[in-house]
Amino acid sequence: MTQPLTVGLIRASLPRYFPDKHDVWSRCEAALAAECTAEGARLFVVPGIPQNSAETDDALALCGAEGVDFVLLLHGGFTMGDISRTVAASRFRVGFWSVPEPVQSGDVQLISFVSLNMSMSIARRVRDLRRDPVQWYHGAPESAALRARLRTTVRALSVAKGLKGARIGVVGGLAMTFFNMEVSTNELRRRLGIEVAHHDIHELTERMEALPADRVTTELAAMASGARISGVLPAQMDLTVRCALALRDIAAAGNYAALAVSDWPALQDNPGMHPGAAFSWIEETDRVPVASEGDVLGAVTQLVTRLLSGRVGYLLDLSEPDLEDGSALVWHGGGGPLYMADGAGAAWVNHPTIGRGTPEGPCYGAIADLVFREGPVTLLRVSRDAGALFTMTARVIGREASGFIGCRGWIRDFSIAGEAASIEDLVATVMAHGLEHHFILVPGDHAAVLAEFGAWTGMTPLTLRPMRDHLETTDFS
Repeated sequence: MTQPLTVGLIRASLPRYFPDKHDVWSRCEAALAAECTAEGARLFVVPGIPQNSAETDDALALCGAEGVDFVLLLHGGFTMGDISRTVAASRFRVGFWSVPEPVQSGDVQLISFVSLNMSMSIARRVRDLRRDPVQWYHGAPESAALRARLRTTVRALSVAKGLKGARIGVVGGLAMTFFNMEVSTNELRRRLGIEVAHHDIHELTERMEALPADRVTTELAAMASGARISGVLPAQMDLTVRCALALRDIAAAGNYAALAVSDWPALQDNPGMHPGAAFSWIEETDRVPVASEGDVLGAVTQLVTRLLSGRVGYLLDLSEPDLEDGSALVWHGGGGPLYMADGAGAAWVNHPTIGRGTPEGPCYGAIADLVFREGPVTLLRVSRDAGALFTMTARVIGREASGFIGCRGWIRDFSIAGEAASIEDLVATVMAHGLEHHFILVPGDHAAVLAEFGAWTGMTPLTLRPMRDHLETTDFS
């Protein structure tokens, strides 16, 4: 299990009298401790107040010994440049914090903001701030806006730490011809610390065959209580349950935080099924993401959403932009958890396309069929070997034509990287960036935390590209 994020607080001021006089230290420590506790992080306060670079080195050494992930330098009063330079030049992820003056006339008391300005100016001379940023904060510890910024940082860095050392199991490899979803596992390991291991599809089918009947019976009863079975043959439900249990066992044996599974065409040949409902069940009950079609970066993005929200995100296609209505259908005919189903609930149904047009018909079940409940959502995609991040917020809306069989919903009111976008802009942005056709959807607005997560991990934000009536090569990123 990943250890919680540890924040190290270094207090700085020359002289020390004024922060003590105005109770800066205890107020700031209490506010930071509260935000860390709320996000499941740990706070380490460095004892003493360093007055020079040598004492700052000692403070940083203590942070290292305590396993600190993020060093926050609190400018309680005027902070000497050698202290901020030493912190900025360290190996740690870093933040600088200043507080407002307690009075606005007479003798200046803290000179805290001026110190922050000086520290950030020094930082850019000793650190590549585009690759290794320094986050700055200015505000009183009682300020809701200041605390929200601190909380955003703690959440974003907690996601980054949660990814480090995570393992993804790939079963069956990438789906045929899906060249856009190829990924360099070496780059993934270097950038995010994620490990990838491969399994032959036959390991899955052999595990399915070897499962004892009583275990299958028990799990089938659980699946039937989780969603109604609608038209799926008993033999197909049996295969679905066996697939879910085999995937659960593979994940446990490999200590995998997520799986990426090739759901076609091999499994249609042997044993003659589609594993979409199995994916849904594992995501719903075990909270283990299972990305369709061997999409490793899709699985990575699902891990991000789980670390961020506690929920496994939905892997979806942007399948139908309605240029007249201004909305878009997001859908997938594979897996997806059940928790976002609207009042109609979810059902296990036959896969709607595999087998279509054959004498047997669409009998290679099963998948989850559900319509998303209305409300705000975030859609995202970790892209380009984890070197780029696309983030969009939107709102799920109800429509009489609910979309195609599978996990789906219509969305509108788009905002891409914080910029309002039309349906045409959304299409233009996806095409200009050459985004892979799987997006991950999760309830709520997580744009700020994701933007900061991308900044700390060195990802390029994939921003809005407007719809034009002509080719513009500068739109391509």
